[in-house]
Amino acid sequence: MLNDFYKQFKSGTDIRGVATEGVAGQPVNLTDEVIEKMADGFVLWLAEKVNKQPCELKIAVGRDSRISGPHIMALTTKRFEAAGAAVLCCGLASTPSMFMTTVDLGCDGALQITASHHPFNRNGLKFFTRGGGLEGSDIEAILTFAQNDSHPAAADGGSITETDYMSAYAKGLCDKIKQEVNAADYDHPLQGFHIVVDAGNGAGGFYADKVLAVLGADTSGSRYLEPDGMFPNHVPNPEDATAMASICEAVRENNADLGVIFDTDVDRGGAVDSKGNEINRNRLVAVAAAIALEGNDGGTVVTDSITSSGLKRFIEENLGGKHYRYRRGYKNVIDKALELNAAGVNCPLAIETSGHAAMRENYFLDDGAYLCTKIIIKAAQLRQAGKDLSDLTADLQEPLESREIRFQITEKDFRSCGERIIRDLTAYAEQQPGWQLADDNREGVRVSFDKENGDGWFLLRLSVHDPIMPLNIESDSEGGCDVIYRQLRTFLDTTEGLAL
Repeated sequence: MLNDFYKQFKSGTDIRGVATEGVAGQPVNLTDEVIEKMADGFVLWLAEKVNKQPCELKIAVGRDSRISGPHIMALTTKRFEAAGAAVLCCGLASTPSMFMTTVDLGCDGALQITASHHPFNRNGLKFFTRGGGLEGSDIEAILTFAQNDSHPAAADGGSITETDYMSAYAKGLCDKIKQEVNAADYDHPLQGFHIVVDAGNGAGGFYADKVLAVLGADTSGSRYLEPDGMFPNHVPNPEDATAMASICEAVRENNADLGVIFDTDVDRGGAVDSKGNEINRNRLVAVAAAIALEGNDGGTVVTDSITSSGLKRFIEENLGGKHYRYRRGYKNVIDKALELNAAGVNCPLAIETSGHAAMRENYFLDDGAYLCTKIIIKAAQLRQAGKDLSDLTADLQEPLESREIRFQITEKDFRSCGERIIRDLTAYAEQQPGWQLADDNREGVRVSFDKENGDGWFLLRLSVHDPIMPLNIESDSEGGCDVIYRQLRTFLDTTEGLAL
């Protein structure tokens, strides 16, 4: 069992911590010694996983743009080398590309040094095998090795090779666009397109230069392509309102046909169409579903729990698919899609409203660049037919109002408290006239209301990792969110353990 010190580093299926000074009250806990122990723990875990000796392993290492990345890369690659492994040092890279090194380069495992969209002072370790990202239990095993001060035996023969895999990864995206658009000018299928990119000073700047420009697109007006681990312009996060305002502004200022935006390590993406409509959250799911269900008639799309009622209707009535609403957490939706496919269910897409999208055709890898590539392919195909990307989701009904409130849980055993509140609310909802409990909900409590009682729905759930209960409300009528919240507040006022 992990002690409190090592338990703090487990963030779902990643390891995360504070890697550099600069934020008051957040001392560094990812020290050199701790990082080296974690690296050794990964070697021990991976050797056991793939049934090889540590000295037989081949491991790729990449990093995003945050300021502690080069130092952590030097520490981890040296520990891998000391165990006798062959190490491919890939430098600045996207998280999805590190998984792809296990496919294209035959690596037994890969490490991406990233903390996603978190502030500059934080960093982390994200691991892959050919089977995909690790599970939470795998992270616990690695941390247990570190906690127990377990190390692989020192071995000669290890090596560190500088490797430019990102160029090969980008070429793969270029080839896919060429093949699927199949333009008259085959090598320049994006000729005549003006596409702007906002990389948020993360690792995604390559997409403008090594993908879009190579294929003939005009990328002038793109923003924040240069890596800068202090993230001086905005949080690199497609869910962030400031970040999305930035790419929307870039599209408008440049009269662009399309805008794309990535998070720091490019495992998430978002877009903006030529009319300035954000292709984000529910609309992003709708676009991705429309693309993924082509050739997969009646297929199932797995999403997280907070998707809208309008999206469900769009997937099932307009696209002819099935909508499987599941739990928050990108690994949760991916694992559920894998489970459904293994059971014989045709499920081509797992996607979370945060921008994590994983397609079966791409190893169920959540890859923001691949998602945006598929959107660009569809935009080019639609243009050939005299249509626009916005036509794809013209029938999507989006809520008039939406709101999210995050309630802090005040009890020490926050998980038990949250589970008790969910049980009590479920029982309460069953007794309320006009409250309709969702029959397809798999996380928290989701209740729908008719026009007289708010014309929408709420979902109250327990956060995956934190002592928080997020509340999402949507309504199709002006003032409907307030109407729904007032009804729910009658129950909340009787609960204990929430800071209201």
